[in-house]
Amino acid sequence: MGGRIKTWKKRWFCFDRQRRLLAYYVDKEEAKLKGVIYFQAIEEVYYDHLRSAFKSPNPKLTFCVKTYDRLFCLVAPSAEAMRIWMDAIVTAAEENTRY
Repeated sequence: MGGRIKTWKKRWFCFDRQRRLLAYYVDKEEAKLKGVIYFQAIEEVYYDHLRSAFKSPNPKLTFCVKTYDRLFCLVAPSAEAMRIWMDAIVTAAEENTRY
């Protein structure tokens, strides 16, 4: 879901353990970087069980990544993909707090 304008847009996410961030792009060609989420800024990652993401295209596959300054609401393509992304992001954020 967009930051300023709260509409849903497809984005391509790349998990970068070396640089300790999630980068997101307009599409999978990764030509235009839209933003980054630094692991150190992540406060929590959770399944959107309260359905707080406005008009999610698929509420059952929606999860949130909360940082110090923004709430990112994401929709995974499947339940398995959602679990994998959530586990990877939580693990990376926890590892980053050790440094």
